[in-house]
Amino acid sequence: MIEAGPDSPAAIPVRTKMPAPIIAPTPIIVASNSPRFRAKVASPAGEASAVGVTGVQDVVPLREEQAISAIGFRGHWPTDRWGLIASRPLERTRQEAMMILDFHNHYFPPEYLDAIREGGSHFRVTTDDDGNPVLHSPGDYNVLVPGHRDLDFRETVLEQAGVQMQVLSFTAPGTSIETPDRAVELCRVINDALAAEVQARSDHFTALATLPMNAPEAAADEAERVVGDLGLPGVMLLSNASGTPLYEEQFWPVYERLSDAGAVIYIHPTYPVGVEVMERFMLMPMVGFLTDTTLAAAGLVYSGVVERFGGINWVLAHLGGAVPYLAERFDRGFEAYPECREHCTVPPSEQLKDFYYDTVNFDPSCLRLAIDFAGVDRIVAGSDYPHMIGSLEKMRTSIDALDLSDGDREKIRGGNAARILGLS
Repeated sequence: MIEAGPDSPAAIPVRTKMPAPIIAPTPIIVASNSPRFRAKVASPAGEASAVGVTGVQDVVPLREEQAISAIGFRGHWPTDRWGLIASRPLERTRQEAMMILDFHNHYFPPEYLDAIREGGSHFRVTTDDDGNPVLHSPGDYNVLVPGHRDLDFRETVLEQAGVQMQVLSFTAPGTSIETPDRAVELCRVINDALAAEVQARSDHFTALATLPMNAPEAAADEAERVVGDLGLPGVMLLSNASGTPLYEEQFWPVYERLSDAGAVIYIHPTYPVGVEVMERFMLMPMVGFLTDTTLAAAGLVYSGVVERFGGINWVLAHLGGAVPYLAERFDRGFEAYPECREHCTVPPSEQLKDFYYDTVNFDPSCLRLAIDFAGVDRIVAGSDYPHMIGSLEKMRTSIDALDLSDGDREKIRGGNAARILGLS
């Protein structure tokens, strides 16, 4: 069940939304840590760290170079933030400038909700006593609080939390529970809505598309459409495609198109195979989600998919599940079992160090393990807002608790995500 979290107040005044400038992101392909299996491509200047200024009072204009000096970054962040800085001591302003780009959060476009009400779905849709839509699926239900579906409401929450931008994405089980044809229809509805919101609200949001992976040929076409016609920086894939592993060859045309575009693939868990043993004690999201992400990442590496499609920027949800903890064991499998070397020529840990990991594990010790494994350049901030288990506040405090330089902290808060999303 998904309900409002501690960072989702029941009633926040909705403010009038002013039209936002349209920012055309600059696509880039990020240099790999592993030159043996991914070509390096030069990145544009100014990729050191991504921060911005928001939520400040009594601002005064500065020359652009002064603002850059004050906050330490120049890139394609919202233009309405440039030349603005608080009229207060520089050191305090610098701390406030270290705003977060939240990579992991979830959004249900109203157009999608209208489509499943009007056109049918394997979800059963009801309404709770507070007027929230409730999506019922076998063995589960999701309560869609305002933060899930109202971006005016969400922008107010983000402003109060000091979060400058979010990467909007759908969530599990998504369209995977629909018939293939219906999944194709609904993915187009979702992706068109995401692209429209990004264009209208580019100061606060970018987005990752969703694909109908139970219809692989259509998924490849939709992948090309979303990174081409819609201009989105990538996609979110669920950790299995209705029970089919992501490494299967039927999905390779999807990866080929996204690799050619230098796009992001963000892997988020869904109902794992064997979910029937996880029905009590919320074991599915607590354990099953993390193991399914780990399984998906290992399969993509051992199958050779990661090596074959070297232009993809892979990102794993929930700090990669158990990947940082198990990577050494993956290497031992590579050394011990011939089948683990049949398609995989680079040790798994080296490939997995080239992935990105979001911080939706709010234990600083676990965050440190991931940093020690992959490096500070491979960690991106995430909140899991507005799910009950998510927290904008814990996203901030867990990163603040790390013993890092200001520059490294800024990378996690926003710089790394901005780089792979083409915002810097």
